[in-house]
Parts: sequence; C-alpha cells; structure tokens
Amino acid sequence: MIKWRSVGEPAAPFEGEEMYRWEIVRAVTEQRVFGIVRSAGPQQAVEAAEAVLDAGLRAVEVALTTPGALTAVARLAELRPQALLGAGTVLDAAAARAAVEAGARFLVSPSLHPEVIRTGHRYGVPVFPGVATPTEIVRALEEGADAVKIFPASSVTPSWLRDVRAALPQTPAIPTGGVTIDDAPDWIAAGAVACGMGSALTAGGARAAGERVSALLARLAQAG
Repeated sequence: MIKWRSVGEPAAPFEGEEMYRWEIVRAVTEQRVFGIVRSAGPQQAVEAAEAVLDAGLRAVEVALTTPGALTAVARLAELRPQALLGAGTVLDAAAARAAVEAGARFLVSPSLHPEVIRTGHRYGVPVFPGVATPTEIVRALEEGADAVKIFPASSVTPSWLRDVRAALPQTPAIPTGGVTIDDAPDWIAAGAVACGMGSALTAGGARAAGERVSALLARLAQAG
C-alpha cells in the first residue's frame, strides 16, 4: 500500500486512509478519464491540475517532462489530499521512487520499463506502461502492469482496440496521446477502461477546462 505523500515525509494517501493497488486503479479509472498536465514549470502545473480537479475530475497526472514536476506533485498532494495524483513519463526506477515519495499514487510511462513496474509495486503504487502492439501488451501484462497505456492513441483507432481486445479481452487499456473530447466515448465503447487526456482538457484556462471536463464526463457516463 502507498506509504508516501510528500518528498521525504511518510504519510498515507487519503487523509489517513490507505489503498491497495487494485483500489487505486479502480478509483483512477472510475470516471473513465484522467487529466494529464505538461507545463512550463511547477506553478503552472499546479494551476492546470487544480483547474481540472475543480471541474470534477478525480485523477490527474503530472508529466515528469515538466520542469520541477516533483515539486508540483508534492504541492498538489499537500493542497489536494483527496485527489488521485499520478506521475507521467516515468522512465526508470529512480524516477519511479522519487515520484512515489513526492506523493504520486499511480505511475505512467510512454514505454515499457519492467524496473518501473517493480519499483511502483514495491511501494504499493499501480503502473501503466506504454504499449503500441499486441506483443507489447502481452509482455506488459506478464511483467505485472496494472493497465496498459495505448500510446500514441492517435496512431490507431477505437476499432483497432476492439480488434485487439477480441484476441486479448483481459487487456485493461488506457488510450493516451491524441484522444479528443469527440472520440473519447468511442474509445470507451471499444473497451478502454479510461482515457488519458492532456491539452484537449487543460488548454485555455480554468473556465474553458471546467466546461470541457463537465461536458466530457456527461458524455462518458453514457458511453460503453
């Protein structure tokens, strides 16, 4: 189970409540979408994450390509103790450990790194590695992935996922990278457990983000 909330300071994830990995996965995917934040610095990342959280999202990932990303994760963990905060673009064990210590409750990679999965699981954190083929999907599941990030989703279609899941129905898929508000419901209908969405949700400021999130959640509630 998760044991960390901010850098160097052990704490439980939800104001004293501990969650097992499967509970975190269920919570992250419950709304069928989570936000992805990439920005020029930690303050902008915090503001973007708070905008989509205020709009109703429960889960948001801060990409480690953001300068000061771990500072942003730690700050969000302090400001939003009930939010499901993730770290994205996690490429190695050191980054995985640092993200968990900063307060990340799930880890996401653009590619498949077994050491990231092992490190996340060591500390009770689910990991969603990036995959692009059925072979990579099977390997990720064999390595213990809690779900797989279909990346980039813009290179395939919902019908591709539907065909893959016909052969691999055990695949918990999260399309990410190019998913739009218009096609997110199609991905869910094709069998995705959730979609990861970045600028399609977060661009344009808090008010615009809030309107998009509200509209998307209503559409996803009717999908699949």
